[in-house]
Amino acid sequence: MDDIEEIKKLKARYFRGLDTKNWDLYRRVSTDDMVGTGDVVEGLDAFMEYASGLTMTSVHHGHMPEIELTSPTTATGIWSMEDHVRWTDGYESHGYGHYFETYEKVGNSWRIKTMNLSDLRSDRTPYSMEPAESAAP
Repeated sequence: MDDIEEIKKLKARYFRGLDTKNWDLYRRVSTDDMVGTGDVVEGLDAFMEYASGLTMTSVHHGHMPEIELTSPTTATGIWSMEDHVRWTDGYESHGYGHYFETYEKVGNSWRIKTMNLSDLRSDRTPYSMEPAESAAP
């Protein structure tokens, strides 16, 4: 399989690891020295501590990747994204934006080296855990 397809599969594993809270999978998608910006987090251990400490249920989707190979072992990518997040504080958010990333090939596997999420919009609304009343008699 070609490198661009492998990077697309890498990003799919990133989203799946985050949304299912499969922290072993989530750890395997990044380089040891990965840097996440927005909330600047340097190093994989610090990034894992940050991500696994988020108290939420989420669904993330990445779309329309723009991936460019910059060498046999490096690449850049931009992903349109949409997420639905239910936070434990009683609110949920529906966000839209872009991931700006760099990738590095480590051995035979592509990994995320840097990640910056740029939000275009995020709608935050309260939610209720109470079941909705049925309108039918």
